[in-house]
Formats: sequence, C-alpha cells, structure tokens
Amino acid sequence: MNYQPKVERVLELEDVTFRRGDRDIISRISLSVGAGEHWALLGANGAGKSTLMALCGAIAHPSSGTVRVLGERLGRVELQALRRAIGHVNPRHEALSSLTIRQVVLTGLTGSNHLPQRWEPTTAHSARADTLLEEMGLVNKAASRWTNLSQGERGRALIARALISSPKLLLLDEPCTGLDVAAREQLLETIDILTRTHPEMASILVTHHLEELPTTTSHALLIADGEAVAAGPAAEIITTENITAAFRHPIQVEHRHRRWSARVGRRLELATFADQEMEMVSA
Repeated sequence: MNYQPKVERVLELEDVTFRRGDRDIISRISLSVGAGEHWALLGANGAGKSTLMALCGAIAHPSSGTVRVLGERLGRVELQALRRAIGHVNPRHEALSSLTIRQVVLTGLTGSNHLPQRWEPTTAHSARADTLLEEMGLVNKAASRWTNLSQGERGRALIARALISSPKLLLLDEPCTGLDVAAREQLLETIDILTRTHPEMASILVTHHLEELPTTTSHALLIADGEAVAAGPAAEIITTENITAAFRHPIQVEHRHRRWSARVGRRLELATFADQEMEMVSA
C-alpha cells in the first residue's frame, strides 16, 4: 500500500515530550519538515536522537504533545500502513543472511526482514527492485547473499530497500556507521543523488559527526539532553556556537565545498598550548 500524505508538511512535532519513568528523554521539542527538505538531526550520544527518530517513524508515541506523520496524528491512525509508507535505513538492520540482495530489497514491501511464505512480488515490484539496485550500483550483486556484501554495499542495499515502497519520508539512522572513508563518501554521494531521483521525498539523517552530512542537507535540528538547541536552515544552524552548545564542548565548525567538518575549539587549543609551554619551562 502506497500511503498518500494529506498535507504538504510531511512531519510535524508540536511541543513533544517523551517520558520514561520519572525522566524526560525528549522535552518539548517542535519540528516541521516539508516535502523535499533534508534534515540533519545532530547531538551527542544520549541526547535523545534515537527516541526522536522513533517518534518520527511512528514507532513510539509521545507522552505529551502532538506528532503528525504524513498528515496523520499518532494515536488516531492504523500504524502498520503508516510505517510501511516511511523508508527507514539502519545499518544495524538484521536481515536474514540467507536472503539475496534482491530479496532484501523486496522485504521493504513486507514490513519485515524476511519474505513471508506464499508471498510473491508482482512484476511491477520485481522491476522496481531491479531499477533501484541499478541506481545503487548493485545490479551485478543482485544474486549475492547479504553476508557476502561489504558494509558500503549493505548501506546502499538498505537505501534501495527503504525506497521500494516510494516513501514520502526517509529516515537514515547513522547510515555511515562502520564505513571506511571511501565507502562513506560513496554512500553520501548516493544520498545526494536521491534529491534528483526522488525530489518530493523528505529525509532526516541522524549522526553525531559533521563529516557524515550530505551536501544536500537543507535543514538541521540540534539537541542536547533531550531539548532543542537550535533548528532551521542548515547554513544558519550548523555553526561553531551552536555545535559547541549542543555537544557541551568547544568545537570549531568549518563549511567548505558544501561539506561540514569539525575540529577542536579555540579555547581547548589555547589550553593545550599553555600546557605545552609549562612542560617546556619545567624541562
């Protein structure tokens, strides 16, 4: 089933809090994602990124506030159909090792990590899978087993799996995990291409490394301790001041050739230099 959004806003969070026990994991976060926008969700480990992605993917419900995904309010919609309309890329996805890569892509239609008994893809589904494998540069690997693929090839296969249902929202949960530099750059190039092949699709990419942001990143939400630090156009939000605040550490941000990078902040550099001078004097 291809789910058609009712509104132009693909995702809306209004004053959302998620509570576990007596602790707020997410506290009063608001977010609005439009069609064709590509958001980065940035924050340190434990900041609440995974919980926020679970809300965006209709996996979890908020303790308070409102979450609308593809125009449907969580708590008032049949979740299975909605979840199948959301593409989700997670490198820790546990696909069955017995599946071929073509079969892995087809599991994106079943909402599971296996192909149910007596389920057969239609001719259109099979053609769609082959087209996506070609777009991902994996057409020659279609018959290979999952266990025989490199981490980079697995990442691209999971993107194809997420796209087979023609989602309006794509969630990328630390897609560069475990990749070397070459594989990372190839995957980011693939993600960039999606803006041309799927221009109306919105995306949210989670990471805590600025170097893992695609050039097509249009917006960013920074969170720390479950609260929003800043949100808006990426060029305005991904700054030294905001990243330092989000990660609670002095970090210098650079933006060159449409890519971001981070290095140790000036204050820490000065402190290190002072320590080195003291060591020289002592010697």
